[in-house]
Amino acid sequence: MGGHKDLKVFQMAYRLAMEIFHLTRNFPPEERYSLTDQIRRSSRSVAANIAEGFRKRQYPKMFVSKLSDSDGEATETQVWLEFSKDCGYLSNEICQRLLDEYEQVGRMLGSMMQYPEKFSPR
Repeated sequence: MGGHKDLKVFQMAYRLAMEIFHLTRNFPPEERYSLTDQIRRSSRSVAANIAEGFRKRQYPKMFVSKLSDSDGEATETQVWLEFSKDCGYLSNEICQRLLDEYEQVGRMLGSMMQYPEKFSPR
């Protein structure tokens, strides 16, 4: 098994965080210290917690805890996406696609948390 970068869920979370970074560059300046920073932080934390958890995968409880943190950050990101749409900064289509992709990340994380032994180092 390779590193965390080989995990499909990490690749997806990283790509989503980068997309959110690019989308939020167009948010109004007055949102810089609130919505923009919050959504960037939470979206990046999804990928960061996956990487951190993968490093600790020989300890199943720590692994699952970090994946759970990642899932929580993904849910928080979904809330910020809804705010972004309702404030008129994101189109319904882009928002819905991102929400759907974060649902997929959540399902993958859930599966990993259910079967942590599949990821333990040999």
